[in-house]
Amino acid sequence: MSSIPENSTPVAGAGAAKARPAAAPKLNIIGLEKTEYKGGNSTLCNGCGHDSISARIINAAWDLGLEQSQVVKFSGIGCSSKTPAYFLGQSHGFNGVHGRMPSVATGALMANRSLHAVGVSGDGDTASIGIGQFKHMVRRNVNMVYIVENNGVYGLTKGQFSATADRGQVLKYAGTNELMPLDICIEALAANATFVARSFAGDAKQLEALLKAAMRHRGLAVLDIISPCVTFNNHEESTKSYAFGKENEIPIHELNFIPSYEEITIDEYDDETEVRLHDGSWLVLKKLGEDYDPTDKMLAYKTLENARTQQKLLTGIFYIEPEKPSLVDLLNIVDTPLVQLPVEQLRPTRASLHEIMATL
Repeated sequence: MSSIPENSTPVAGAGAAKARPAAAPKLNIIGLEKTEYKGGNSTLCNGCGHDSISARIINAAWDLGLEQSQVVKFSGIGCSSKTPAYFLGQSHGFNGVHGRMPSVATGALMANRSLHAVGVSGDGDTASIGIGQFKHMVRRNVNMVYIVENNGVYGLTKGQFSATADRGQVLKYAGTNELMPLDICIEALAANATFVARSFAGDAKQLEALLKAAMRHRGLAVLDIISPCVTFNNHEESTKSYAFGKENEIPIHELNFIPSYEEITIDEYDDETEVRLHDGSWLVLKKLGEDYDPTDKMLAYKTLENARTQQKLLTGIFYIEPEKPSLVDLLNIVDTPLVQLPVEQLRPTRASLHEIMATL
């Protein structure tokens, strides 16, 4: 038995395949690979819709070239609130008390207005215990992306009904739900939201376009995403199952997001609506079968109510108002983040306090 000397060089024979050079990794606009936008391994159930949403967030953030050091993630309590650990692993995050994510996020974004914020909540965290905080965050138009991973159940505590569960829905361990559901999008509209959209975790293309537009919106962008719970709420009768979503999803338009760093070349069509966002990006909505205007608030109400009564899963942007000022604009907060200002600029002097007290 012969052996090949360690220092010898193998010679390719006549039939040997040539080694192909490794393909160069695909980089985004700031020179990073997509893998650098991943987080830890998910501990959720296999097939959970929340994991699909995390993957779409990774793709959207990478494609837009977000600096992870300038992104902050917020969540409350629940299966959905675990997911910030699974994307943008180089970003900071804060897991708040159940339903209290909006107040934590508002405080952080007032202290540092330069951050890009992504909040992930659930239908329980937002529509049940957190509905009050959600409504006030919406009306203040805080500058962040607010994602509701909506499955109609409390998956983390064994499948009780949430506030978005359908009336008459039957669950093995919870019985029959006799209460009318809350609609996240209608609640957001009633609180004067400036960006209201719905998507389905199984519709990757649409969801990524919506996420990109939401990340470029100045103000609060509410994304209600139907995200099936494969353990407790994925049966045939559920309107939040994979089967229902795939069979009944009706997009109200096709979506295309064009970042500001790309050349904008849009052909004019009678059935397209173009919305220019604050940073120069464009959101292009192509109408599908119906004359839908996403800047008409009353049409949004009517469309959502009709969809609810007919049990249709309409997806897309229901309403957008890009010109309304965000909370930092309304408060006239200085451009420099408050966390970077010296103490003497943040606190009034003793002399100025005495002057104020003297006028009382």
